[in-house]
Amino acid sequence: MARQAVILAAGMGTRLGRPFPKPLTELADGQSIMAQQIGKLLHAYPGVRVMVVVGFKRDLIMEAFPDVAYAYNEFYDQTNTSKSLLKALRLSDDTGVLWLNGDVVFDERILSRVQDRIDAEQTFVCVNTAAVGEEEVKYTVDGEGFIQELSKTVVGALGEAVGINFVSAADKPVLIEALDRVADNDYFERGLEVAIAESGLRVEPVDISDLFAVEVDFEADLQRANEAAAADDGDS
Repeated sequence: MARQAVILAAGMGTRLGRPFPKPLTELADGQSIMAQQIGKLLHAYPGVRVMVVVGFKRDLIMEAFPDVAYAYNEFYDQTNTSKSLLKALRLSDDTGVLWLNGDVVFDERILSRVQDRIDAEQTFVCVNTAAVGEEEVKYTVDGEGFIQELSKTVVGALGEAVGINFVSAADKPVLIEALDRVADNDYFERGLEVAIAESGLRVEPVDISDLFAVEVDFEADLQRANEAAAADDGDS
């Protein structure tokens, strides 16, 4: 069971065009994206410690969720998720860390599916093999089935990453070192790629294609998230 979870919520979310942090975007059920994230994490992993990395209009998030821990990426307008995750991992304790992008709307059953990997301390990235979007982070695997490439420019991709990931306690120092070295404007996936290529980090792709997970970048994504959540409620 996850003991630490990080939500990356420092970005400005300009593509969605809201005047407030994207994780505060309201869904059709009246909850914000972040409210459903925190609620699902606490339900799936009772006692989990949640840390949110904030930046853009941080006070709005901190006032909405006063009962979680925070890290502040003061360079949110000059850096990307690699440096937000780096801050969070440096502040984490000596256990593994599950982390989410702050704009992902997902089926809570994903958290149950990955619990055995967390318990086994297996670093992983959740993937959707049913879709390969041009703007999404995509992946390939090596001969043993572990992730080899992970970026938006991957050729011959097997699927796309969905924004839910875990690094084991043993692998965390390697990832921290890689995140520290990558460019300020890199996504955290670049840190994983560097750690894989240079340090032999073994990252398992966990297929969650049958469960919904939508990163909300545009209005169409928000509509998909609401439709998927409504369908899931109807099935439950």
